[in-house]
Amino acid sequence: MRVTAPPEGGKANAAACRVIAAALGVPKGAVRVVRGEASRHKQVAIDGVGEAEARAAFGAPQEGLF
Repeated sequence: MRVTAPPEGGKANAAACRVIAAALGVPKGAVRVVRGEASRHKQVAIDGVGEAEARAAFGAPQEGLF
């Protein structure tokens, strides 16, 4: 995904977490960046959502990212 928030002061990370939370129907606080805070590629943890639910919403991760 891409967000329009600038990558300054964590604004882009916060925007990405908001988008993910909205897509999955969970509170904003349930989504957090656990790896890649300063990178274009991020790994997030989402409380209350299983892998199958995340894949249903976003599809499988791109090959070679992990």
